[in-house]
Amino acid sequence: MAYLLIIREPRGQRAQRSEEEGREAYAAMLRFGEGLAKRGILVAAESLRDDAHGVRVRIRDGNTDLMDGPFTESKEMVGGFFLIDVNSRHEAVEIAAQCPAARFATVEVRELAPCNAP
Repeated sequence: MAYLLIIREPRGQRAQRSEEEGREAYAAMLRFGEGLAKRGILVAAESLRDDAHGVRVRIRDGNTDLMDGPFTESKEMVGGFFLIDVNSRHEAVEIAAQCPAARFATVEVRELAPCNAP
């Protein structure tokens, strides 16, 4: 079963780190991903640029609205993800608890499924 581990970081946290602290955090995440790959359960993983560089697209009544980041109405931003293939939700949650980001952010565990699944 495929699960997405979504890294939800507190807004502004990256800017508060020193360059060295940022490199250390990123290296820890890379090592975590390498460990998942060695176990044969990593499907994909990516880090995302700060949402100040993002844009939201919404179409309502035929009108396209664009909202440039940062998205200040939210207290968190998605900082990256790991897509894993494991046997159970329990296993996915155990892996999320081992993720270095769980110490400085929130790791949300979501099973992949069709959008109309109950």
